[in-house]
Amino acid sequence: HRPLSLDNKYKTELNTFTHIQTASIVIYCVIFIAGTLGNGLVIYVAGFKMQKTVDSVWFLNLAIADFLFTAFLIFSIISLSQSHQWPFGEFMCKLNTFVSVVNMFVSIFTLTAMSLDRCLCICVVVWAHNKRTVSKAQLISAGIWVIAGVFSTPYATFRTASVGNGGESSCGYSATIKEHKLTLCIFRFVMGFVIPFLIIMISYVSIGIRAMRMPRTRRRRSRRVIFSIIFAFFICWLPFHIFNFIELKLELQGIVRMYGPLTVSLAFLNSCLNPILYVFMCEEFQKKFRQSICFVLESALAEDHLLFLSTRSMSSTFSKASQKSDTAAKGG
Repeated sequence: HRPLSLDNKYKTELNTFTHIQTASIVIYCVIFIAGTLGNGLVIYVAGFKMQKTVDSVWFLNLAIADFLFTAFLIFSIISLSQSHQWPFGEFMCKLNTFVSVVNMFVSIFTLTAMSLDRCLCICVVVWAHNKRTVSKAQLISAGIWVIAGVFSTPYATFRTASVGNGGESSCGYSATIKEHKLTLCIFRFVMGFVIPFLIIMISYVSIGIRAMRMPRTRRRRSRRVIFSIIFAFFICWLPFHIFNFIELKLELQGIVRMYGPLTVSLAFLNSCLNPILYVFMCEEFQKKFRQSICFVLESALAEDHLLFLSTRSMSSTFSKASQKSDTAAKGG
């Protein structure tokens, strides 16, 4: 018989694992529902209800990536609820991995493109006014999907569904990938986090410096949104990449199995937060909240309401004032 202390330790670890697994499933379900509904609504508005602009192209591309990213979470929910077993077979194992990784890259690359675009709009006004077109944004978006697909192919190629001695099935990397796994982890960390994060941070810091010239209330709002974007990206994705490296250590597999789902849920959470951070945090959201959801989204996504990012914010304000005076004159 095992010592009583070992039994107690085993029971404690089992209880902890059970609680974390249950919490992860709940978080996955919340992100799945909120992410698919939120991003689905953005796709509907940005794709079918509003005029095509550069910003609407970015929002649509980001929403499609985040929608697929969260929609495929249903397979992880089912697998996690069955103690990490994979009942969907070899093809779905590879497809689920490919879709998840490709949309991770698309989501992150789109955030990066949005950051650079907004930085150029603020810092290089004349160039942005002449060169910034919808067709170019669509071309860049298509290029992002192609590059993300190429980057994601190795992760799906080495993923396989296997059956253990006890008959339990699982979806994981094949044994032949051991010598390549570190390379894949480093590649995903550098291309999917370090470089995009540096570009996003530098872009929004540059925007923040230019925002110092804005009125105090708008400057404070700009700082809050900028900080939220950088903070959400960093907090949501860093633990995921750290655990990818920890997973390489066989002696730490217990920790990975226990806490890994939480880091994945954080990564998925970023896709759930993006509609809030990029759509709802506009100046007039509180006033528009009482109106229909579609009108709120359509107005919030429009370039005219991205006040701290739009090079035409002051002219927009004066045009609205003139419209009100004309209406008042007509009414009189």
